[in-house]
Amino acid sequence: MKNAKKIKSGDLLLAQPFMLDPYFRRSVVLLCEHNDEEGTLGFILNKSVKMQVGELVNDFPEFESEVYYGGPVRTDTLHYMHKIGEKLQDSVHVTKGIYWGGNFDQLKEMIQYNQVAPRDIRFFVGYSGWEINQLDEEMKRGSWMIEGVESTYVFKKDYDNLWTEVLRNKGNVYSVIGQVPEFVALN
Repeated sequence: MKNAKKIKSGDLLLAQPFMLDPYFRRSVVLLCEHNDEEGTLGFILNKSVKMQVGELVNDFPEFESEVYYGGPVRTDTLHYMHKIGEKLQDSVHVTKGIYWGGNFDQLKEMIQYNQVAPRDIRFFVGYSGWEINQLDEEMKRGSWMIEGVESTYVFKKDYDNLWTEVLRNKGNVYSVIGQVPEFVALN
């Protein structure tokens, strides 16, 4: 199944069901940047690292927020997406209701003063990145499907079944694809 749709910031990438790459198998990636000069950057939404942000950042205020694996690039970095908007200086608008990054010290202060709730933000270690035209080539090979994003996909409690949920909501043949068992050989 190939996609002719043009890739843009704010799109979701859905891994094809038989993708074998262990980093991206059954992943849902939100694209935060896509341009012809620098390439593409995004974050995997549905792979938890089973840690809280306070376990990774020593001076972080007490805050119940699980950290997710954003991708295999620069896994020594922490990133965040939020719906705080322009209240957080230097944040980048990705798409309706979704922002990326911003002033980290200000964010910690906002959390400390209860101006940000865990449902308003997602933390990621590392990111997913593609060089110029690399993602376009992967699309031509049929590695990914593109879907529009809804903020409910980004800011929710349970991400374990996100890949299946997005495909089901896409409808038609995609809802059937979403039901394909992860390890077909085990059935």
